[in-house]
Amino acid sequence: MPDNQDLRRLLWYLLGATRGGEMRARLIHALRVQPGNMNQLAKRLGVEYRTIQHHIEVLKKNSLVDSAGERYGLTYFLTPWMEAHIEVFDELCLKLKFELD
Repeated sequence: MPDNQDLRRLLWYLLGATRGGEMRARLIHALRVQPGNMNQLAKRLGVEYRTIQHHIEVLKKNSLVDSAGERYGLTYFLTPWMEAHIEVFDELCLKLKFELD
């Protein structure tokens, strides 16, 4: 698995350098608190299902989020790599002044 320096660069790109970074940070935070399916995440974050769908795809493509289950019961959670280096995420969110709670 890549080290936390790779994660740091990836998170800077996904959260700080692209549109939707704060939404992706909110989604990572929500999954850290409690995994869920797309409908649950949309309700918890107060956004449209399609918004969650888009950002989950980005996070999944970049190995930050994984899933288990089938179809509508598909549950999303953070990957072990992301969980092992969650302090990198916390540090970056502080620098970017994201309010996640």
